[in-house]
Amino acid sequence: MATTVATSTAAPNLSISDKYRGAVVEDLQLPPAFALPQDESISQAVELAYERDFDYIPVLNRSRKPIGYLDVGALKEKWEAGQADPSTKASLYMTKFQRSTSTPYTIITPLTPLGDLEVFLAHNIFAIVTDSERKFLLGVATSQDLENFVMRRGTF
Repeated sequence: MATTVATSTAAPNLSISDKYRGAVVEDLQLPPAFALPQDESISQAVELAYERDFDYIPVLNRSRKPIGYLDVGALKEKWEAGQADPSTKASLYMTKFQRSTSTPYTIITPLTPLGDLEVFLAHNIFAIVTDSERKFLLGVATSQDLENFVMRRGTF
């Protein structure tokens, strides 16, 4: 008599250290960073986002510092509903980053452990990856990037 065993592709409940086995952000192999200047038109922003398959795009000020981000899906919906003029500046539709002394800035670099990134992403929709001096925008990491990493690497 044959016995059927049910299997699951979901990873068992592992500790963060077991799940990532010492991996760091650099191991995610993120695509190169892509950001927009604050005065870019939303039509250009949507076009560039879809070319690169990005859901969120950091917006930079004239000094090239991140000041916020565009939610591309929400922006496209507004555009299609006639609630956004394609020639309008992206900065008018961006979500501004909340920076204050009560909200500390978390630095995510290529050497940040993936466990730390997971904790950060539990409260944020994405992370901007920078160099340790925060001079260069290197990439954007999401929870989906972590899930893809675990699936590619396997759990054991």
